Amino acid sequence: MGDGLFLWDKWKRRDDGGVMRIVFLIAVFVVQSAVAAIKFSNSYYSPRNRERPIRRSTSLIVLHTTEAPSSSALRKLRDLGECHYCVDERGIVYRIIDHRREAYHAGRSMWNGRANVDSFSVGIEMCGYHNKPLNAAQFRSLSALIGELQYIYKIPDHQVLTHAHVAYGAPNKWHRRSHRGRKRCGMLFALPAVRARLNLKSRPKSDPDVRARRLVVGDAYLANVLYGSTSVGQASAVPTLRAAEENVIAKGRSAWDIARDAYNDPTTLYRYPDGSVKRGNQIANFKQIPAGTRVTVRADVRENRSETYQVIGVNGRAQDIAGEEARSASTVYVYPDGTYARGSQLSAASVLRLPYGTRVLTGYAIGGPVTASRKATDICGNRWRSAETFFLISGALVPGNKVDDSRIPVGTMLFFKN
Repeated sequence: MGDGLFLWDKWKRRDDGGVMRIVFLIAVFVVQSAVAAIKFSNSYYSPRNRERPIRRSTSLIVLHTTEAPSSSALRKLRDLGECHYCVDERGIVYRIIDHRREAYHAGRSMWNGRANVDSFSVGIEMCGYHNKPLNAAQFRSLSALIGELQYIYKIPDHQVLTHAHVAYGAPNKWHRRSHRGRKRCGMLFALPAVRARLNLKSRPKSDPDVRARRLVVGDAYLANVLYGSTSVGQASAVPTLRAAEENVIAKGRSAWDIARDAYNDPTTLYRYPDGSVKRGNQIANFKQIPAGTRVTVRADVRENRSETYQVIGVNGRAQDIAGEEARSASTVYVYPDGTYARGSQLSAASVLRLPYGTRVLTGYAIGGPVTASRKATDICGNRWRSAETFFLISGALVPGNKVDDSRIPVGTMLFFKN
């Protein structure tokens, strides 16, 4: 009978002598026809469930592609708890994280001015690739699953999005501002012909965050796929998508275009035309990589890599790290002596003089201090334990997943994703 857990819990809490039992049975009958084609499995139910908080609201469904076959993708998704459901090549739907809890599937994300999409969305992974077609069994299962979740959470068609819609990147060597285009994951699901097969009758007409100038377009090709007016069928669209995505560096096609935020990851390999190979973290100047270099991005690593701070003098100057946001209120500088300042508190001259070893966080808020009556969870909720939340303790930035909440010193400040 599909997921069932949500409706069953509501019935148990609200049964008042038979009336709600009838309501429950009617609700089951309504959704049962929509989910009859779904075969669910708990074989890869994640042990991370016990540590994930219940979402306070749910307004989006976000569709992903694993960029790998189910044989490797399911284990990774289970171990890391990176989605709520995964649909394999046979159309079997695996429950990974309870759909009421947060699954860490979106990473650095924003939609319509609201950041941390994990906190208000359900994430579905499809075993496949963002530029290759699904099979009929996957379409049937995904369509039925989306329909059930839309029924449960009252989500309209245009709020069924792709990871490519919501993911965004911080300033980097190629983009001077926070930008849309960090992921092409799931972008096939934005095509009108594909959405029609999923019984989705509408899609977003434009990017609300680019329109409001919170972000800029970092990938014009992706923006055209997500919002373009050209009506293309799946059969003709897929070869077009593939043609623009060769994993070879060329004029107008950089390391970032191919690897995105994994461009400097040690698991990303660059095979030069002379046959030599370097890892992403071994390359000092990405703009000098010769044309013809082939880039290999591993698909069996964390989809949304935990972000950390960068260091002036190691990763470049403040302008290299934060771009046009070097003097933004959401850029935080933690000096070698343990003091800190927002970018908005510094003059242009002060930014140029930031000392070697200053740590830089982009897209962060400052919270605190911790007191006897004000715990970390009071400051930033469940995000306090994230690897991307940092505690300033004795001058060191300690990630939240390595902090003992019973030993956080009074006066500690927190830096968390804004």
